Amino acid sequence: MSTAQVAGIHRPVHSPVGRRSRRASSDLRIAPPPISREDIRLLGILATGLPIPMVARHLSVSDRTVRRRIRSICDELEVTTAIEAVVWAARRRLI
Repeated sequence: MSTAQVAGIHRPVHSPVGRRSRRASSDLRIAPPPISREDIRLLGILATGLPIPMVARHLSVSDRTVRRRIRSICDELEVTTAIEAVVWAARRRLI
């Protein structure tokens, strides 16, 4: 029998709720990232919480360049904010 009946509710036995397979979590690390190493480095610096002017000084570029690079990274990753881009990179263990 492929389902279990608990209190009148049918639920598949073979699909535990809230669990991921090992294969699904390892698939995130297989594909190469769609962004460059420099962009990953920028996301790593942003993850520390530094404000954009400090990030710009750290990278020896202008504030505007940092903002432009962040926007470019977000567009490439199809996310809306820099925080989402940082989370994207962290989930893939790039930073």
